[in-house]
Amino acid sequence: MSVAYQQMSAFNSFGGSFSTESGFRFPSYPNPVDTHNRRSPRWRSPKAAIIPNSHLPMRSFEVRNRTSTEDIKALRMITAIKTPYLPDGRFDLMAYDALVNMQIESGADGVIVGGTTGEGQLMGWDEHIMLIGHTVNCFGGAIKVIGNTGSNSTREAIHATEQGFAVGMHAALHINPYYGKTSLEGLVSHFESVISMGPTIIYNVPSRTGQDIPPRVIYTLAQSANLAGVKECVGHERIDQYTKNGIAVWSGNDDQCHDSRWDHGATGVISVASNLVPGLMRELMFRGKNSSLNEKLMPLIDWLFHEPNPIGLNTALAQLGVVRAVFRLPYVPLPLAKRVEFVNIVKEIGRENFVGVRDVQVLEDDDFVLVGRY
Repeated sequence: MSVAYQQMSAFNSFGGSFSTESGFRFPSYPNPVDTHNRRSPRWRSPKAAIIPNSHLPMRSFEVRNRTSTEDIKALRMITAIKTPYLPDGRFDLMAYDALVNMQIESGADGVIVGGTTGEGQLMGWDEHIMLIGHTVNCFGGAIKVIGNTGSNSTREAIHATEQGFAVGMHAALHINPYYGKTSLEGLVSHFESVISMGPTIIYNVPSRTGQDIPPRVIYTLAQSANLAGVKECVGHERIDQYTKNGIAVWSGNDDQCHDSRWDHGATGVISVASNLVPGLMRELMFRGKNSSLNEKLMPLIDWLFHEPNPIGLNTALAQLGVVRAVFRLPYVPLPLAKRVEFVNIVKEIGRENFVGVRDVQVLEDDDFVLVGRY
């Protein structure tokens, strides 16, 4: 029998090992029948195989700790800032900078960059992180910059949050995975994958995600010192529950934020309306209960949310001449009748209370630019 034949026979038999005159030794393979019928004593459950949460060295402790979680918890009026566009669909940074400056001058504590209102869902991540970095670079010393780096993909959320803190954002906003929903245990694992990086606000908006984040998930996350709080859109009862358990919470509903603040213990509001009337929204959050002012603002707030946000806000800012009348699809402006209604609302509240200096206008349909490719 040839040596080659002997080698092949030994290999195919899976039994023992075979030596040649050169000293070469084939590996010893276990009997496949044994592995089928007998579990290895070193077997571990799949849970033990989860890769530990280790982040890249780019997460500088100096940058991450520039703002403490307690600093974020103290913010009362945070504006979910609008992202304006040029006619070709790129960011209009001059208009954006003017908008942020208006927020600073009117006393806003912070801005959410690239949130739902800022149309982060219509941005590529390169645009998204650039806008966060730009905001920090220009305004980070005057206002807290909270980057929306959440995603329904944990991998993307981790990567974007690392980059956001690397460019200097003060805190992250994270939503629960939408569309491809997960279990409650999956929610905890998703959030735990990002919360270690720095101050974090969890955003609960079931009307958009299709899934409520229940309190037991938040209480689990509260074991991390980086949980700044919750942007809560479910209502007063949930806000009561959190505040009684020492968790900071911001109302995510402009129509409820006054009562949430003064009757239910909310820290403040993360607001859409403050893009338009930042001074009046600050007054609602800082100067005590003011039911008459709250009632005065209700027609504006109802108008803003007649269609899904940010359609109303985009239309309003264009009518005020603060941004160009450019929409990234799938958003389109409110119809003419609603644009006329907005002019009347501005006159009722007082033009001086709104951002910008131009007279409010009723724009025609042809004045708007709708961009599908950008």
